[in-house]
Amino acid sequence: MENNTIRVAITQGDTNGIGYEVILKALEDPMMLELCTPIIYGSPKIAAYHRKAMDLQTPFTIIDKAEEAKSGRVNLITTFDDEVKVEFGQPTAEAGEAALKALDKAMTDFRAELYDVLVTAPINKNTIQSPLFHFCGHTEYIEQSVGEGKKALMILASDQLRVALVTTHLPIKDVPQAITKEAIIEKAQIFHESLKRDFRVQNPRIAVLSLNPHAGDDGLIGKEEQEVIIPAINELSDNGIQAFGPYAADGFFGSGNYIKFDGVLAMYHDQGLAPFKTLAQESGVNFTAGLPIIRTSPDHGTAFDIAGKGIADEQSMRNAIYAAIDTYRNRKNYEDPMANPLPKLYHEKRDDSEKARFATPKPKREDKQQEKKTAE
Repeated sequence: MENNTIRVAITQGDTNGIGYEVILKALEDPMMLELCTPIIYGSPKIAAYHRKAMDLQTPFTIIDKAEEAKSGRVNLITTFDDEVKVEFGQPTAEAGEAALKALDKAMTDFRAELYDVLVTAPINKNTIQSPLFHFCGHTEYIEQSVGEGKKALMILASDQLRVALVTTHLPIKDVPQAITKEAIIEKAQIFHESLKRDFRVQNPRIAVLSLNPHAGDDGLIGKEEQEVIIPAINELSDNGIQAFGPYAADGFFGSGNYIKFDGVLAMYHDQGLAPFKTLAQESGVNFTAGLPIIRTSPDHGTAFDIAGKGIADEQSMRNAIYAAIDTYRNRKNYEDPMANPLPKLYHEKRDDSEKARFATPKPKREDKQQEKKTAE
């Protein structure tokens, strides 16, 4: 495989959604091929079908394995041979299975170090379910596949805002019991490290949101703030992490207070994502932090309602590719100085002979007596 540019794996997502449309549109600009070597994981037939239906012109080269990917081209690796019917806007088991096969192949190739970063097109979380995929989304599946025991953190990022989640795809009724001091501390620590390593923020300031309206109003509308969230913030501060709050989400975002912080830690999915998507619009990117793999995705879903119409905006997919590339470079720049530390220029311990050489001579007994007479 040619190694001139960063190798970006892109999984096709649900074949009945807008995945191929935003992928092909994002890679239509020749400038993208100067930044990276894209490797699409999917089906040439389905890609060609989408391209023709949307009257797109993006060329791609079919390859059998990732090692054959060449820079300066859009490479497409075949991940399944089954005939899959494209039904725009329809959730089907066929489309879910095709999405899983592409994702699974990408996981295998990452373990073999055949690409540098991963960008995932949207899946349908229902149709992709199978004995091999019993997760709420990409993040959980990737964590188990290539996480090496590390915990993932979902971060939504744009130029002006980064939001991380303590809990992700949970029913609202299950959220309060999942908000524990330990969970908040764990997610905040991953967030803090990612802000430094992946986003190159030297000394991150993290705002922590409350769970209840008005931050619980001193226990009147809930005690989670007093009993769980504030103790977690205090412990984080004691451990050198700049964490502040808890802030009531409505006033925090409504007042623009978020611009004072490098990251915002939300308690549950919609608390963080609703304001983020409103503020970020098409510029937002979903980033998975905390794992060995660098994975990003657009911050939108399959968009079945507009699939096949050619009107999907590819900007979030393009930004996801940019973010993956930037993160790869940031991690490299962050880790390289620590890879080969300078040897110590001194010895912490000296043997007895060296101690004798550098020790201050003790005065002799007669010298002490002479000093005493002189003083008298």
